[in-house]
Amino acid sequence: MLLKDIIEKLELKVLNLANQDIDVKDAYASDLLSDVMGKAKTGQIWVTLQTHKNVSAICSLKDLAAVIIIGNGKPDDDMLEHAKLEDVCVLSTAESCFDICGKLYGLIKSEV
Repeated sequence: MLLKDIIEKLELKVLNLANQDIDVKDAYASDLLSDVMGKAKTGQIWVTLQTHKNVSAICSLKDLAAVIIIGNGKPDDDMLEHAKLEDVCVLSTAESCFDICGKLYGLIKSEV
């Protein structure tokens, strides 16, 4: 499913616009940065409550499709500035990790 369709269907708030024509086939949820660096795969959406610059750095390093910040988390200015420089799509939702992951799973797996 295209990232732009996920954004629309889940009513995600776009905090930094980047390429939304990426075909997303999976997601990864974790708040431990070293875990994401070791296990997340290219093209996945990362779900986290983390809001600092290292989040956008890891998204760029791992070539992730986007990051969704849960619980209406507000990214640091440094994070958004870095995300703009690295073309990282930063999204936000008021939902919990459990709820947004369930919805993501339903959307993505319905396309398979």
